Amino acid sequence: MSLRSPLGKVRGLGSAKSGTHHWWMQKVTAIALIPLTVWFVSSVVQMTQADYASVVKWMSSPVFAVLMMLFIVTGIYHLKLGLQVIIEDYIHSEGQKHALLMLVTFGCVLIGALAVFSILKIAL
Repeated sequence: MSLRSPLGKVRGLGSAKSGTHHWWMQKVTAIALIPLTVWFVSSVVQMTQADYASVVKWMSSPVFAVLMMLFIVTGIYHLKLGLQVIIEDYIHSEGQKHALLMLVTFGCVLIGALAVFSILKIAL
């Protein structure tokens, strides 16, 4: 006795076996973003009256540079996971779906790499 639907048996489609990992990663990144966002917002509020040199000095601190990279990389990964779910749920054309997923992945990698490069350039 199988739990697969008759149509699933004919098509040979089954579980992708990645939904649980995806769900967990989305929840873990959301939880990680809570303290990182609080830190980021409080830092930006403290820097509202600071001049350029003060902000560069603040960003060149290893602790703040690492926290900023964690905030950006975690946020971009969370964004990618969320957009992937939206695209998979609402785009029904397979060609468009794959093209949009690749576009989102490449865009997130590009933005993340540029952000990390910028932070490292300031910090080092």
